[in-house]
Amino acid sequence: MEDHVYKKIEITGTSSNSSDEAVQNAIAMASKSIQNLRWFEVVETRGSITEGSIDKWQVTIKVGFTMKG
Repeated sequence: MEDHVYKKIEITGTSSNSSDEAVQNAIAMASKSIQNLRWFEVVETRGSITEGSIDKWQVTIKVGFTMKG
């Protein structure tokens, strides 16, 4: 089994529909510029409210990826 070195970054995704979609949006965007994504962890969930209803979801995640030498 090969040993790996990982790096973590923190990003925030948004969605008008759900917190799950906010996470998906963040991961989809990160995967366009970061290779070897391996895992994520939710750090914070928040949102905005307009006229008594949820307007946008905002989810901050830490994304881990393997580094290549």
